[in-house]
Amino acid sequence: MKVTIENKKGLNKDLKIFIDKKTMSSYMDEKYEEIKSSVNLKGFRPGKVPREILKRQFGKAVFSEVLDKVLKDTTAKALEENKIKPAGQPKLDLKTYGEDKELEYVISVTELPKVEVKPIENIKFDDYIVKIDDKETEKRIKEIAKNQPSFKDADADSKAKEGDLVILDYSAKVDEKSFKGSEGKNTQLTLGKDLFLKGFDKQLVGVKKGDEKLVEAILPENFPEKDLINKKAKFNCIITSIKNPEETKINDEFAKNLGAKDLNDLKSLVAKQINDEYKNSLDRLSKNQILKELEKFKIDEIPENLIEEEVKVLSQGMSDDDAKKSRKNFEEMAKKRIKVGLVLNEFGEQNKVKVTEQELQAEVQKQLRMMPGQEKMVMDFYQKNQSALASLRGTVYEDKIMSLIKEKAKSNKKEISKDEAEKILKQSQIQDQKHDDDKNGKEDKKPTKKAEPKKTPVKKAKSKPIVKKTKKVSKK
Repeated sequence: MKVTIENKKGLNKDLKIFIDKKTMSSYMDEKYEEIKSSVNLKGFRPGKVPREILKRQFGKAVFSEVLDKVLKDTTAKALEENKIKPAGQPKLDLKTYGEDKELEYVISVTELPKVEVKPIENIKFDDYIVKIDDKETEKRIKEIAKNQPSFKDADADSKAKEGDLVILDYSAKVDEKSFKGSEGKNTQLTLGKDLFLKGFDKQLVGVKKGDEKLVEAILPENFPEKDLINKKAKFNCIITSIKNPEETKINDEFAKNLGAKDLNDLKSLVAKQINDEYKNSLDRLSKNQILKELEKFKIDEIPENLIEEEVKVLSQGMSDDDAKKSRKNFEEMAKKRIKVGLVLNEFGEQNKVKVTEQELQAEVQKQLRMMPGQEKMVMDFYQKNQSALASLRGTVYEDKIMSLIKEKAKSNKKEISKDEAEKILKQSQIQDQKHDDDKNGKEDKKPTKKAEPKKTPVKKAKSKPIVKKTKKVSKK
């Protein structure tokens, strides 16, 4: 293979590729030998079909496959040997080709610009540490306790009132007929919450332990038995217990019911949860500071084809007139996004950042945990959409790069209180809004899309709930 760089205009290059007739013939021979053993033709034993017969029968198809393979292999090799990283798909122009001929073609390619990443070590960013006051932790635990009521047995003759927990067995009928799911044992209802069927709770106010009460209710729109929707059902209820609410005691037992080892462990978990809630948002600010600094990096030329693709993304869903009015603004945004992406990719390559299958699957599992009850749907989505899985891999890749940049860059560590964190985040939102308003004002007051760098999305991290919602029932 002979490679000649014929034309070079900035990032645009034309590479002339020449492959002699002998090399092309060897590719053809290899392919004919491959198909020879698998072809069955009448009058010939397997593997004994003459080359000329194969050529007459399959010549065009064989040459087409060989040509595709040679173009693919030699294009990749030519670009690699000349250290050219293409910005987009190269264009091929066939000059000479055919069976029993040499192959000559031209690769027209736009090269990715050279990127200098040494200044990354000089980037400065704020690294926030939120110190959670003990009072904040205690306040959060009290809020949790308020939503985790406990109950004690009511007096024998006590009548149920709103807020009490009523435990009952029931059997129901519609038009004097039982139906699937018409019986329930040890059903617990907190009167006043109306969580069972609309109007059901009110009819139980005043009942006592051991009472038998007939309750009527309309079956809802989402009732599983479709033919019974909106029909009146009669529930024969036997009251087995009535419990009065009592103030939840915040102690070791309370903590254990929430999944902690003891109260001190619960305080540590809640403090970490509060910290994480602010840390995730503050980390996004730190990341945005780094991205802003990356936008200042000097890159002599941005490939026009990448700018055009990015402008199309930014103007997606807009009318032609609005897209034209916003064109100049979008081009500037596109250049910044592309520049940041190029710098991050170059830094990742120089530091040999890779995403393992284990890391990718761990991210998939993280996505599953963020959507409880929809795990199968999410898993099917990633299994059937390779582009979505590739996008997720890109997110993990970027996160690893950002973590490495933070290690190498100069962090300004700041220990702040919860109130200070809230103030910083609020100020950031005001600045973002002002920036958007100023930007939109330049475009004849037309609203434009807010865009983060395409290859550097800022995702809102969701903290996993530490405290489980459980109902505590104690006997006294």
